[in-house]
Amino acid sequence: MADIPLTLRAAGPADAAAAAAFHVRIWRETYAGLAPAGAVAALDEARRLPQWQAALAGGDGRRGTLLAEREGEIVGLVSYGPPGSAVYGALGEVKHLYVCPSCRGSGLGRRLLGEAFRGLAAAGYPGAGLAVVGGNTGARAFYRALGGREMRAFTDPGPLWKSANILVAWEPVPAG
Repeated sequence: MADIPLTLRAAGPADAAAAAAFHVRIWRETYAGLAPAGAVAALDEARRLPQWQAALAGGDGRRGTLLAEREGEIVGLVSYGPPGSAVYGALGEVKHLYVCPSCRGSGLGRRLLGEAFRGLAAAGYPGAGLAVVGGNTGARAFYRALGGREMRAFTDPGPLWKSANILVAWEPVPAG
């Protein structure tokens, strides 16, 4: 797969269905052993599509979503923007960072996160933060390796389950 060119591009409204399908597939793979079975079963494309439609409808320059594609297929995505919870304080939020399993370890996650950092810095945020489920030890190690500091534990109220999360922060926003 490394020989096939990778394209990064900004997502737009026409990408909502593909982003929702990719999000659901990777989320289910990632959280199958971490989330309650009912939560995994409840997350489907019909549930995610309206959220992606709203996220990709346009913005104020303080948010963005990038897709990584190979041969027209999404293999990664990152979305970022204003914080969705008071837990973040003044930090901009990396809302989603998903990479297909075959691309893990390729540097794609690092590249996507770097793009989110650049977008958040350009939007004027003094730092970046993201929520990671406490039991997601692989992701936690990845974020630590990229200089993220685990700041505090908190409970995410849903919508699918009350997950025990950790706020990971980068202050100031890294150069990416």
